[in-house]
Amino acid sequence: MATIATDTLDSQYSAMREGCGVLDRSDRGKLALTGPDALEFLNGQVTNELLDLRAGEGRYAAFLTHKGKMLGDLRILAAGADAGDSPAETAGPPDASSAPAQLLLDTERVALQALFDMIRRFKVGYRVDLHKRTLERGLLSLIGPQADAIAGTDALPNEEHANARTQIAGTPILAVRTDVGVDLLCDATDTQGLLAALRERGATPVCERAAECVRVERGRPRYGIDLDDTVIPQEAGLNERAVSFTKGCYVGQETVARLYYRGKPNRHLRGLALSAPVDTGDELLLGERTVGRVGSFASSPRLGPIALALVRREAPPGATLSVGERGVSAEVVELPFPQD
Repeated sequence: MATIATDTLDSQYSAMREGCGVLDRSDRGKLALTGPDALEFLNGQVTNELLDLRAGEGRYAAFLTHKGKMLGDLRILAAGADAGDSPAETAGPPDASSAPAQLLLDTERVALQALFDMIRRFKVGYRVDLHKRTLERGLLSLIGPQADAIAGTDALPNEEHANARTQIAGTPILAVRTDVGVDLLCDATDTQGLLAALRERGATPVCERAAECVRVERGRPRYGIDLDDTVIPQEAGLNERAVSFTKGCYVGQETVARLYYRGKPNRHLRGLALSAPVDTGDELLLGERTVGRVGSFASSPRLGPIALALVRREAPPGATLSVGERGVSAEVVELPFPQD
């Protein structure tokens, strides 16, 4: 990992806390689903309810193995047609109260292949078309309380994943509400021009390490670091955000429902308040017993060294753990970390 000067990290962090930072996240995995059966098909594959989605809305969900373990998580955006899409790709009712013209799927790059394979495997028999968008679409994240002022998206509904098509400096974009600001999806060829326009409006470019401080503080786990194919959504605290217990069947539902109604997860996603920096993957010990491993780590300018981890229930909030063999201690805390 490249070393970043403390004053630079501090200033970028301050921009996201008090103003607006901008981070290029175009390397995230992106797909699109079109066709009259797109909602019905995807609803049978992921953990959240989709059948009531309308254009301009979105959901967060997970997709699972048959045993209920996570293959990845994704943001599902019910959107209108892209300006550059062909009529065949965007066929759908124009009324915003009806089904959307397309579903845009945004996931961690490490989970993209599993998502692509799942769709290709199970869409047989459905009137669904799958389109690659990772290289075709750019993604810029505006983070901070001034995100709407910078992007001109004050009218965007305040619900997470709400989305609308608009323009910034003549560039067509899809603006998407996030928990920390606004994401902007654009044609890949427009990404650098859009970034320049946002900087001119006052957005501060930030690095991923600074943005990770904000994510870890908010207790949002990241697939590929905090989550993998050994994790059931409830262990990661994702039931409220990502799982419907009233929808029809989906892959892995039986395990997820059984744990929710009858069982107790052996692990929970927790925060760690650390005495010194650590590395992802470091062992967490309660006495001589291993109770987890460090997930995402961040050096927060406000809170000091902190991390996320899936910790066994024998180590509840308030417990003190040792990390690895370097004499580092960790207090287990509830998430999110204090925001003020």
